[in-house]
Amino acid sequence: MNRPLEVVGTLFFILAVIHTFLVGQFLKISQKFSKDSLWHNFFHLLSEIEVVFAIWAAAFMGLFAAIEGWSATLDFQSKLNFTEPFFIFVVMVICSTRPILNSARLIILNASGVIQKNLRTPAVLTDMAVLLILGPLSGSLITEPAAMTVTASLVGSMLSKDSKKVIYGLIAVLFVNISIGGALTPFAAPPILMVASKWNWDFSFVFFHLGWRSALAVVINALGVVLFFRKDLSENCSTLKQVEHRISVSHAQIPWPILWIHVVFLAAIVFTSHSQNSFMGIFLLFLGVASVSGKFQDQLRLKESLLVAMFLGGIIQFGAFQKWWLTPLLQTMSDWTLFQCSLVLTAVTDNAALTFLGSQVSGLSDASKYALVSGAIAGGGLTVIANAPNAAGFSILSHKFSEGLKPMRLLWAALIPTGVAVLCLWFV
Repeated sequence: MNRPLEVVGTLFFILAVIHTFLVGQFLKISQKFSKDSLWHNFFHLLSEIEVVFAIWAAAFMGLFAAIEGWSATLDFQSKLNFTEPFFIFVVMVICSTRPILNSARLIILNASGVIQKNLRTPAVLTDMAVLLILGPLSGSLITEPAAMTVTASLVGSMLSKDSKKVIYGLIAVLFVNISIGGALTPFAAPPILMVASKWNWDFSFVFFHLGWRSALAVVINALGVVLFFRKDLSENCSTLKQVEHRISVSHAQIPWPILWIHVVFLAAIVFTSHSQNSFMGIFLLFLGVASVSGKFQDQLRLKESLLVAMFLGGIIQFGAFQKWWLTPLLQTMSDWTLFQCSLVLTAVTDNAALTFLGSQVSGLSDASKYALVSGAIAGGGLTVIANAPNAAGFSILSHKFSEGLKPMRLLWAALIPTGVAVLCLWFV
């Protein structure tokens, strides 16, 4: 690939990363103009974190076409793999439907009820702790994007009042736990999936090297945030029983056949998650089912899901232009240094892209491979772009951020749960 063009691609990527830290400022600027004016809409668009990478990727591809020509641009685009953005779009739409959320809420409600009955713990704190444990760990079976959609939706339904004091703590733990919670199996977490086949990492290897350590960190983080914010959560959150009652009053009860049909569709899409043609075909059939069962549906989250897919698509377009500096960097590090750098680089480079690039480096030892992947999943909660499902989680909870997401505040809030993940994955 043209080296000057690679450098320009990296510069555009850096500008996109800087833009993500300025979205709050663009939101403030938009508020200085009348609501329906062109400038208000323009700056409000720039404040939407989901469109940042798509905007800069589009600008860069325009420059790419001007330099290399239209044929070269189309050839480059045809070699990119957009399966993950399409999958996240599909699974986010399905997992945010009322039947799927009801099913997840009932499972977590029953598990929480058993704990409350035996340990006599406060209902709202137990519900939140169980949600932040079982939700992320389910990502090892139903994939991280599905787990993020369900967990974030249920967290949002529990936050009934002013949640400014706890929202950053909760979303930081949510992001970190989702990133590490999918590490119990080799097929659910994108950073592990990218390398599992090439490095022959089977279920046993992943679970006994990464899985149980990740599960330990998930439990510690969930209990830690609930205990730390116990007063605020008690004052500002509804229990899952209250959420269930509120929904049952305003919506018709969902028949079991409708619930099972949705579960079957979700299972089919997860099973075909690596075949874009297959899961898109199943999704189109699901849209027909959703229209027939409209009485038991909320409005499908098509717009929000498309924005998240666009966000990830922009990151993928930049990925190929980062090899020139990432590959030599990874080849020259000790295992501990590689772990640290993987942790930090994940904050500005999607962790699946980072491990994929690492899998292209020949001669990595087994210890170096573990250092790369464990660092990538440990740092997956530091920023919105660190782990692909984070964008979906923020999109669902964005209405809780009245002034928009402040990336530096998220970074600071994520340091402690990330530190727990580091301790469990490297030192335990």
